[in-house]
Amino acid sequence: MSAAVDAGGFAPWQQRIFAQTRATLDAQRLGHALLFCGPALLGKRAVADALAAHVLGAARDPRVTQLLAAGSHPDFHPVSFVPTKDGTKLRTEIVIEQIRGLSDKLSLTPQYGQAQVAIVDPADAINHAACNALLKTLEEPQPGRHLWLVAANPARLPATIRSRCQRIEFRLPPRDEALAWLTARGHAEADAVEALDAAKGHPGLAADWLDAGGMALRREVHRDLAGLAKGELAAVATAQRWAGDEQAGARLRHAADLALARAAALTDPAGIAKLAAWFDAANRTRDLLRTTVRADLAIAELLLGWRGAVARP
Repeated sequence: MSAAVDAGGFAPWQQRIFAQTRATLDAQRLGHALLFCGPALLGKRAVADALAAHVLGAARDPRVTQLLAAGSHPDFHPVSFVPTKDGTKLRTEIVIEQIRGLSDKLSLTPQYGQAQVAIVDPADAINHAACNALLKTLEEPQPGRHLWLVAANPARLPATIRSRCQRIEFRLPPRDEALAWLTARGHAEADAVEALDAAKGHPGLAADWLDAGGMALRREVHRDLAGLAKGELAAVATAQRWAGDEQAGARLRHAADLALARAAALTDPAGIAKLAAWFDAANRTRDLLRTTVRADLAIAELLLGWRGAVARP
């Protein structure tokens, strides 16, 4: 992703953070290392990109915007997942070679102006060796060099890295603001309310579900769980269907959410404990999908336990 971002297209919560951070940067009250953190899908990277364009002088020189849009600005250094050695897929970690290469670039004199900006996203995917290399870069700042980390799960970063960064926090906006933003995107109010409730007030997640059929998938998962509980569906066949496309992880996320909602409606401690255990198992199964495990077998084991998890004494 380039740093060419129109801040005028921001959601209200993005615009607030952008304006506040820009003002603080202009007043030179921020250090060289920033940590943009908060839930995924709230626009952290878009704000970081727009701030990078500001720091690099887009307002003063239209060519900056053109270079950023083309991905060729010599003083903008994005770091993210790169292809594996065989080129068949992307790595799931940011590795030490990438951080060393970034450090080398930041040690050079800016080519186009007085500043360089590096954005590492997702920073919570930096592996241990790369974290050690990053720490050295953080400890040896040079004037005009900005090193910004973007992370939905900042707790995964070592405390030594977090402590050297100033945090730019993204939080869920007020419900009325989130609902107004969803309806302004063209969604019917009833659909927006349903999605926002399902997403626990997270407008970015609600928009993602509304735009990409996620709410229909959630209803499908709800029907499947109901059928499994009644014995109308077979766990193995359902698992094979869930694992049969690219939506297995999304289905498990919805299933975990629905289990949690069901537990919240109970007063029986034993019933709550069973659903909480199943919720944990659903999240572990979702993590397993990132490994070489057979997805249908892992999901089948989970679904075989659903009927027992919801059985009333």
